[in-house]
Amino acid sequence: MFNYILKKLENPKRPLLGPNVKALQFWGLLLPENVIMKYIYICLHISIIYFTATEYVDIWFIKSDINLILENLKITMLASVSVVKISTFLIWQKSWRDIIDYVTESDVNQRKTTDEANLTIIKQNTKYSRKITYLYWSLMYTTVVVVIVQPIMKYVFSQTYRDNVKSGEESYIQVVSSWVPFDKSNMVGYVSACAFQSYAAIYGGGWITSFDTNAIVTMVFFKGELQLLKRDSAKIFGIENNPVSREEAERRLKECHRRHANLIKYSSLFDSCLSPIMLFYMFVCSVMLCVTAYQIRTGTSMMQTILQVEYLVFGVSQLFMYCWHSNDVMQTSQEVIHGPYESRWWSNNALRQDLVILLGQFRKEIVFSAGPFTNLTLPTFINILKGAYSYYTLLTKSQIDV
Repeated sequence: MFNYILKKLENPKRPLLGPNVKALQFWGLLLPENVIMKYIYICLHISIIYFTATEYVDIWFIKSDINLILENLKITMLASVSVVKISTFLIWQKSWRDIIDYVTESDVNQRKTTDEANLTIIKQNTKYSRKITYLYWSLMYTTVVVVIVQPIMKYVFSQTYRDNVKSGEESYIQVVSSWVPFDKSNMVGYVSACAFQSYAAIYGGGWITSFDTNAIVTMVFFKGELQLLKRDSAKIFGIENNPVSREEAERRLKECHRRHANLIKYSSLFDSCLSPIMLFYMFVCSVMLCVTAYQIRTGTSMMQTILQVEYLVFGVSQLFMYCWHSNDVMQTSQEVIHGPYESRWWSNNALRQDLVILLGQFRKEIVFSAGPFTNLTLPTFINILKGAYSYYTLLTKSQIDV
């Protein structure tokens, strides 16, 4: 059954991005051509945006309880990032489609090669992309399930909580803290609110998984294309026992230049779509990690601590995967220039000037950024963790002083 589902996610026309594009289509990020379905998806998107707004409204009603505010803030800010992601994806729909089409076309063309080493690189990157995609989906929906079942588990396993709810000393725990235009203190209102909150959590999870895995696999493609380009540029003049003609060498040189120019073009387009989101997400992630760490420290039960740890793992993993893969692309782009130097460049004097032009092209690095302030790299990830720890220390000290 599981293998059947995985096979259904594949698309022979999109050998690399098959599952990712299907996820984007299923959750409505890539809007369908059908007008009715298009507007249905737009209405669904608007409903989640509305729900995120109600989370902010609810802060006013719980402002006297610091623990409730922190719990709300943690979920609400992550939801805000999702809203920004999806809003920009829909606004820049054409740019994202261009990126997806470029990745697909280039990937399909590279799979036609007869070079076994190149095919091995392509297969390894495809296999890695599937692992990242499915593991990320699993992690995200584990988090969603945990969030949804948390109120039920506490009610079932905590006798004290049940007694307090029945006596009116405690209110029912919500799936996600949000405002609703009806009384949610009674059972009917509470169940209705939880149903809407669960729907928002599931659909919001679909937003995050489809957007993030598509972006991460696109980074994997850029890294793989740079690896292939390095190998191909090392064979511009053939190999020691099989040199190529001047015409063939010129064709290969032009092809390498064209491929790298396209990489620079579409990586810049990709960065322009992703950079503003990552700037906002880095700020949100610092706050979210700080709040989650504080809640783990002040947790009153083992179950609550486990839930918060799981949420912390998801938050760290989400940021780490962006920084890790972006760092990989940057390092690989710095190494691609070694390819022409590994070729038989001395064997063809007529093309040396053209080779120098290619080297100039290869000096252009691919670096993904988070706004105009920093790049998406592992040192940036470490700095964010340090910042989150500083916020956590400050929050903890302020509560002790009080």
